Amino acid sequence: MSVGNTLLKSWWVRHLVVIVLSAAGTALFLYSRAQWSEMHRWNRAIGDMSLVLVALAMMLGPMSRLWRVFVKVLPYRRELGIYAVLLALIHATIILFGWVQLDLMRLIGFEFHPGLQQYVMFQQGFGLANLIGVLALLYGAILAITSNDASIRWLGNSVWKFVQQGTYVLWWLSVIHTGYFLFLHFLDFDRPTPEPNWFQWPFVGIVGVVTLLQIAASTSTWRKRRNRENGAPETT
Repeated sequence: MSVGNTLLKSWWVRHLVVIVLSAAGTALFLYSRAQWSEMHRWNRAIGDMSLVLVALAMMLGPMSRLWRVFVKVLPYRRELGIYAVLLALIHATIILFGWVQLDLMRLIGFEFHPGLQQYVMFQQGFGLANLIGVLALLYGAILAITSNDASIRWLGNSVWKFVQQGTYVLWWLSVIHTGYFLFLHFLDFDRPTPEPNWFQWPFVGIVGVVTLLQIAASTSTWRKRRNRENGAPETT
C-alpha cells in the first residue's frame, strides 16, 4: 500500500492528522489574540477551531460530488466531526467555569439583582445564543458517538444515514451561535470587550463557501438526474 493510500485509509492516521490540524489551528488563533484575557483567548480560539473543523467536514461532501478526486478524502469527515465536538465540549467547559462561573442562570442571560434579591433577565441575546450552543453540542455529541462502524451495524445503514444527516442542523446551529458572539454580543457595551474579533469576515467567507458548495453540488446532482431521465449522456 502506498503512503498516500495509508494516509487516506488508516483510521489512526486520520485521527493523527486531524489532531495535528486542530492543535495547529488553535495555536494560531491563540497567537493572533495575544492582547486578550486568557479566558477569552482560549474560549474563542477553541470555539472558532471547532467551527472550522465542522466547516471542513461540510465542504468534503459537496466537493466530492463536484470533483471526483475528493472522494478519496471523504473518510476524514468522521474524524473532523469527532474532534469538532470535542473542541466544542472544551469551549463549553471554559464558558461554564471561566465566564459564568458555574452559575447556570447567568448562562441563559440572567443576573442576580441584589435589590430585588432575585435573578432578572439581563442579556436576552447571550442566553438565547448559549441555549443554541448547548443544543448544537448535544446534537453534535449524538453524531460523534454514532460516528463508528459499530453504530452502523447496530442502527442499520438507513437509520444511521438519517441520524448523520443531522450534520446540516449542527452546522447551522453552530453558525448562529458563533455569528452572535462575533457580531452582536459586545454591542451592548460602550466599548467592545474584548477587542473586535478579526475572525468576523473570515467567518462570513467560510459560511459563504460552504453554502455555495452545497448549492453547486445540489444543482449538479439535479442536472445529472435530469440527464438520466432524458437519456442524455452524463458529463463530469
